[in-house]
Amino acid sequence: MLTLLILAGCKDNSPGQQPGTFQLLKVQADGKTLSASQANNEISIMAVFRVEFSAPVDTAAVPNNVLIAEQESGAPVELEFSFEDEQRTITATPVHSLKRKTAYRLDITENIQSAEGGEFPGVSYSFETKQGEVMLTSATANGEELSERQVLREVAYDNIELSFTFSEPLNPQDFQSYISVSPTVPNQIQLSEDSLRVTITNNEAADYYRHYTVSISGNLTSAAGAAFEGYQATFQTGLNPEYKFPEISDEQLLTNIQEATFGYFWDFAHPVSGLSRERNTSGDIVTTGGSGFGLMAILVGIHRGFITQQQGVERLDKITDFLQKADRFHGAWAHWMNGATGDAVAFSTYDDGGDLVETAFMAQGLITVREYLKQEAPNETELINRIDGLLDTIEWDWYTRGGQNVLYWHWSPEHEWRMNMPIKGYNEALIVYVLAAASETHGIEPEVYHEGWASSGAIENGQEFYGINLPVGYDYGGPLFFAHYSFLGLDPRNLSDTYADYWQQNRNHTLINHEHSIRNPNSYVGYSADSWGLTASDNPFGYQAHEPTRDNGTITPTAAVSSLPYTPEESMDAIRHFYYVLGDKLWGEYGFHDAFNPTETWWANSYLAIDQGPIIIMIENHRSGLLWDLFMKAPEIEDALDELGFSSD
Repeated sequence: MLTLLILAGCKDNSPGQQPGTFQLLKVQADGKTLSASQANNEISIMAVFRVEFSAPVDTAAVPNNVLIAEQESGAPVELEFSFEDEQRTITATPVHSLKRKTAYRLDITENIQSAEGGEFPGVSYSFETKQGEVMLTSATANGEELSERQVLREVAYDNIELSFTFSEPLNPQDFQSYISVSPTVPNQIQLSEDSLRVTITNNEAADYYRHYTVSISGNLTSAAGAAFEGYQATFQTGLNPEYKFPEISDEQLLTNIQEATFGYFWDFAHPVSGLSRERNTSGDIVTTGGSGFGLMAILVGIHRGFITQQQGVERLDKITDFLQKADRFHGAWAHWMNGATGDAVAFSTYDDGGDLVETAFMAQGLITVREYLKQEAPNETELINRIDGLLDTIEWDWYTRGGQNVLYWHWSPEHEWRMNMPIKGYNEALIVYVLAAASETHGIEPEVYHEGWASSGAIENGQEFYGINLPVGYDYGGPLFFAHYSFLGLDPRNLSDTYADYWQQNRNHTLINHEHSIRNPNSYVGYSADSWGLTASDNPFGYQAHEPTRDNGTITPTAAVSSLPYTPEESMDAIRHFYYVLGDKLWGEYGFHDAFNPTETWWANSYLAIDQGPIIIMIENHRSGLLWDLFMKAPEIEDALDELGFSSD
């Protein structure tokens, strides 16, 4: 009910008032000013009238001298009175609602007087009530308030009851045509016997994690013709926990995930170069780091029987031949390149040259492939030698930018060092320093690792987050790809140095991320012990490196799935949830789509190489240790770890 004020005082032509007399200060009707000389329209039919005097009123005189009546018929309005402000203010409340669109007169007669006998000359006010409006007095979904101001979450998808109570009876003949739910859900709509309450219940289960908007048109009127201002509110259904696919063994499920994910690197690889496209919509753009992951995925494909060894070797031959001809910048490849020509493609305005971190991910893959060939296909000497040639020509030491004790991320002929990004821990780039130290042609000294990457020990953290200790890195650990990219080949089991035990680092980092989803401090939809994982991915608003300190409700399957070696139980729970419970929305041609955000009812249809790669590789490392074992067999890696002060016993 709208609040209206009626205000009248001495300056508003109240007749006959003289200094020293008993004075009327103002009259209000639900707060709207009432004038004795002008029309007073749009007064609520539920109005309460307040009459304020300058002195206490004789309360006994009020009932017969404060009067409201219809102007045309003279029919009186029954009033109830109360007093406040030491009897200076009279509250007159109609016992029954006033009539709609009706003219009334409020009389305060000359016979009213103050408690001390002060006289009053009398005054009249004319007013007209509103045509009237129907008010929505209650709106609920399954008993919870359904507000226009915010989305009501977790409404049962299979048992929805929407209830709307109105202040006046609706017309049973046409009310349904003004009420709708979108998207449409088969439902039945009923009006109560007194025509005041509308109930909508679903006949079929609604979609889960879906926003539904209920609208009541502003063209709705009551049975008596009163207008309605309109209403719109949104609710979101909760999870449907039923399995969407037949249940299979965990081992078969892992194989299915690996095989589907493998398709991204095999079937969707660029036809000319064999390298991995940056994402499923990238056309000719291939990614150096993601292609390094793709090399390792090919080895998994051979190992699991998705392709033959001969098929794999032929693809590896094509890729390495292309890498020889592609643009390089002191041995480093660009972040992106054209998969047909090998030309560098700018990743950003000044990042159009060598990217040492992406190059390291490629080199990690090349070393792993070389060790596989030496073990399983020793006759492929030309391919093995080509890989060695690619590795030996990466000028890691050039990227110390003139001999500084730190490596730099970027260099380009046109912009040189303008990106100015030293590679400092802790992030995804530990492998860069290991590989730089491993180079026999362009190696670095240990000081570059300790002073550059480790910032002379400043990477150490040692604090607890959610009760879990984090040895190194940013508070809460950062996005989970920190625990994946460098450790696709570099085996963290028993790997430690003066700064951290890297198995403990990666496990605890993952557990912190998992616990964040359990506690869910931002109350996002869909977070749980089974549904978790924050890392870099697409999201409803673009792309972001998600982490506990930068969380927008987006869960990225690769985060939990690729952490399987560190948290086998927690990750397997997530894998089952993603596949069986969310699979109808999340599973596609190349396995799990990139990300989802239930709060925003958003489901990605994208695939990214850098998210796909860790899935197939880290599942295999959990199952067989294949990539870890191959990479760690490389003699230069063992020497580099010793030189940098690592223990891997």
